Amino acid sequence: MKAKICGLTAREDVAAAVELGYDCLGFILAPSPRRVSLHQARALLEDRPKTPTVAVVVDPAPSELEAIVSSGLFDYVQFHGSEGPETVGSVPSMSIKAFGICGPEDLERALSFQAADLLLLDGPRGGGGRRFDWSMLKGLRIDRPWMLAGGLGLDNLEEGMSLGPDWVDLNSGLEVSPGVKDRAKMAAAMEMVEGFNRRKELRHE
Repeated sequence: MKAKICGLTAREDVAAAVELGYDCLGFILAPSPRRVSLHQARALLEDRPKTPTVAVVVDPAPSELEAIVSSGLFDYVQFHGSEGPETVGSVPSMSIKAFGICGPEDLERALSFQAADLLLLDGPRGGGGRRFDWSMLKGLRIDRPWMLAGGLGLDNLEEGMSLGPDWVDLNSGLEVSPGVKDRAKMAAAMEMVEGFNRRKELRHE
C-alpha cells in the first residue's frame, strides 16, 4: 500500500510529507482552493525531493500540458477532467486518470479506461472530499493498479485500505483548512498505512 498526499501548498508541508515517508506529493494546477501555479510549484520543489511528484490537471489546454510536462517537476500527471485516451496517453511521464464515482456505470466506465498507468476512483465530485459508495468495490477484483480517493481521513482510512487499492490518496482529511495540512494527522495517517503494510507482510510470511 502506497500513500499519496495531495493539495500541497506550503514548503513546510512538503518537507513534512517527505520526512514522514509519503510515497507521492500532489500539487493541484487546476481550479481549486488548493491550486498552485506552475511557478509556485517550482518554488515548493526548489529543494527537489526524491519523493515522486504529481501534477493534478483538469482538461488542460495543449500548451498548458506541454508546459507542465516540460517543466521537469513532475513524475506523474493526474487527469481529473473529461480527458480521453489520446490526451492521457500523450504524456511521457506516468499518467493517472481520475473518475468520480456516483454509481455502477461510472465504475464500469473507469475500469474500461486503458490509457492510464494508474486509475483513481474518487468521490462523486472530484476533489470534493466526499467518499462514494464503497460497497460497490467489495469483492471486486481490479486487475490493474488503482488508487482510492475521496473523503479519506483517520476515521475511515483502515476501511478504505481493506478494499484492496494499491494507493490511497489523502487530502482534505489531513487539513486544518484548505491547503494547510495538519502535521499530527499526516503522521497518524502514515502510521496507519505502515501498520497496514506490516500486517500484510506478516500474513504472507
